[in-house]
Amino acid sequence: MNLEYFIARRLVTAKNHKSSISAPIIKIAIVAIAVGIIMMVIAIATGVGLQEKIREKISAFNGNIIISNYDDNQSEVSVEPVSINQPFYPKFKDVQGISHIQAVASKAGIIRTERAFEGVIFKGVGQDYRWDALKEYITKGRVPVISNKLNEEVIISAYLANKLELKVGDKFNTFFMKEGGNGMPNLRRFELVGIYNSGFQEFDATYIIGDIRHVQRINKWNKDQVGAFEVFVDDFTGLDEKGLEVYKSIPSTLNSVTIKEKFVNIFDWLALFDVNIITIIIIMIIVATINMVVALLVLILERTQMVGMLKALGANNWSVRKIFLYNAAYLIIKGLLWGNAISLGLICIQKYFGVIQLRPENYYVSEAPVVIDVPAILLINIGTIAVCLTLLLIPSYIITKISPVRAIRFE
Repeated sequence: MNLEYFIARRLVTAKNHKSSISAPIIKIAIVAIAVGIIMMVIAIATGVGLQEKIREKISAFNGNIIISNYDDNQSEVSVEPVSINQPFYPKFKDVQGISHIQAVASKAGIIRTERAFEGVIFKGVGQDYRWDALKEYITKGRVPVISNKLNEEVIISAYLANKLELKVGDKFNTFFMKEGGNGMPNLRRFELVGIYNSGFQEFDATYIIGDIRHVQRINKWNKDQVGAFEVFVDDFTGLDEKGLEVYKSIPSTLNSVTIKEKFVNIFDWLALFDVNIITIIIIMIIVATINMVVALLVLILERTQMVGMLKALGANNWSVRKIFLYNAAYLIIKGLLWGNAISLGLICIQKYFGVIQLRPENYYVSEAPVVIDVPAILLINIGTIAVCLTLLLIPSYIITKISPVRAIRFE
């Protein structure tokens, strides 16, 4: 332990330090550091949490990349069939980083009950469908069992179930128009086996999910014809690059779009969270730095006699400056410890108890999602220390202007 650090520690823990002029200012600086780190950590936890949760929901209902016919790429309803006999199905061998691919088909219809009716899109899925992505949103019942035998099991959202006054175990009629709109509509009677609630109004008000063979029969497609393919990637951060790779590897008669391209408005909105997070971080670091600069200036002025005595004993300017910088670093770390402890405590409370609720129609989630991003938190702490100490070099320069003779005589 060097001499500068020892003197800095004595400066912090000295008994008369608590009754000095700088004491309340130093406490304010520590509080500012703590509040700043709380704001920054919570901003990242909530911002990144909301982004990830909404991405998960969109991916659960659409995959990460959708492959379909060019004629069908702008519609939620499957119009022209795609042959299931593709070089990329059931496993995408030409592109690395693809975790799963599944075949789906959609058909518009109307659910009719004794008291209500509602327009919906029936999403047909096969045995290769990834139910794991949807299971966390199932609030009642279970997911349909897609087996070798065609069945009438479906799931609908809590939103539709409430409007149609349906519950698990009920059976209901759904009417599907024939191609061209001629003749009587096709009637299918489905059994409700599960109710989901994603909080994503655009999906909850639209989709019911069941066996893909219903769509194939209504559209008079063959068993090897589907509406589209949904592709899942391992790493969402590289979705744009994977989307381009997939587009280049599929036949020229097909098209592919990423969910970023399909839901561009939502992802543009999510991108604004990054701007908000960066803005909060910059403001909090500026506030914390200003408070530390003021505290350091007051501490230097209050310890002018000590500075002069150290210089008279042979200490150079940099050695004396390091004493105050060590002191400032100690105060910054103390504020960071308090800030991290409080912020992580608040995040855990929200994560496990969901104290803060949100309006799903505005934020697509019913409660504020949070994530503990350890690398980001470490980066914030290291960055705060580095920025504050670097900027504190400027006010510490005043030490070089202190004359030993005048400082010792200073009262």
